[in-house]
Amino acid sequence: MERITLADSGVETSRIALGTWAIGGRMWGGTDEAESIAAIQAAVEQGVTLIDTAPAYGVGRSEEIIGKALKGGLRAKAEIATKGGLTFVDGKIRRDSSPKRIREEVEESLKRLQTDVIDLYQIHWPDHAVPFAETARALEDLRSAGKIRAIGVSNYSAEQMDEFRKGAELDTVQPPYNLFEREIEADVLPYARHERLTILCYGALCRGMLAGRISAATRFGGDDLRQNDPKFQPPRFANYLAAVEELKTLARDRFDKSLPALAVRWVLDQGRTIALWGARRPDQLAPMAEVDGWRIDAKSMIEIDAILARHVPEPIAPTFMAPPANRPAA
Repeated sequence: MERITLADSGVETSRIALGTWAIGGRMWGGTDEAESIAAIQAAVEQGVTLIDTAPAYGVGRSEEIIGKALKGGLRAKAEIATKGGLTFVDGKIRRDSSPKRIREEVEESLKRLQTDVIDLYQIHWPDHAVPFAETARALEDLRSAGKIRAIGVSNYSAEQMDEFRKGAELDTVQPPYNLFEREIEADVLPYARHERLTILCYGALCRGMLAGRISAATRFGGDDLRQNDPKFQPPRFANYLAAVEELKTLARDRFDKSLPALAVRWVLDQGRTIALWGARRPDQLAPMAEVDGWRIDAKSMIEIDAILARHVPEPIAPTFMAPPANRPAA
């Protein structure tokens, strides 16, 4: 599997990472621990070394499952990326990136993950109530103490990253990015390229839309977040599914690949990128073997854009996923 170093941190990982939001269960209709552990272990055995998680994924459940899955010899084969800066109060999520809370969260994550170091620690969402540089300095102290190896942010704008970098050396940024959600091309992507940050692209399969298994008959139950995603609701659902069918045909006829392989290859062909592949069952990893060893040519890139423009001329941004914002620091 292709490899990449996270900026100048010295942390080297696979260019496909296992995304474990769904493994946490919350907002995904629950989870099966045994299947989740099997999926994590299968991913590592297939060459995926970066496992991305967060305490917000199932209120710590995802981290706990990863700790169990990697316990023993597999931990030496994997890099763990987790996040901080979100906390639950009375069952509701809020942003808190104060240095005190970040230090507490790192210790809590280390315990759940059953490890003594976190390879990449990221601030999950910008907290406007705390100066970004203040949070960054706390992370730099944790790096110096050997608790974390690399520093990243998630869902930050270019301007916010500038402020953050006044307090710490920044290695990565993690935005949503896939064939259907390309808002970062206006600012975050060129900024990261210019500053040579490594980009962890979450939602590479657009919450399953680009996995090729969802149809007009698919229903989402329980607390599944796709019930609130306009892409998965009429009238837009039909438009996205039409684009999926054309993309599936292009992948098969042009490259003899599956749609998930095309979608992830597209992300990897955008520069210093890592694609987060969300899975909670081993069978969901099968198309991963098709991703390496080829690239999407320029002509096909143009055809992909034409398919998207034809079926989804006004794409829907993933803003519905953002937790409540707070007030700017005084």
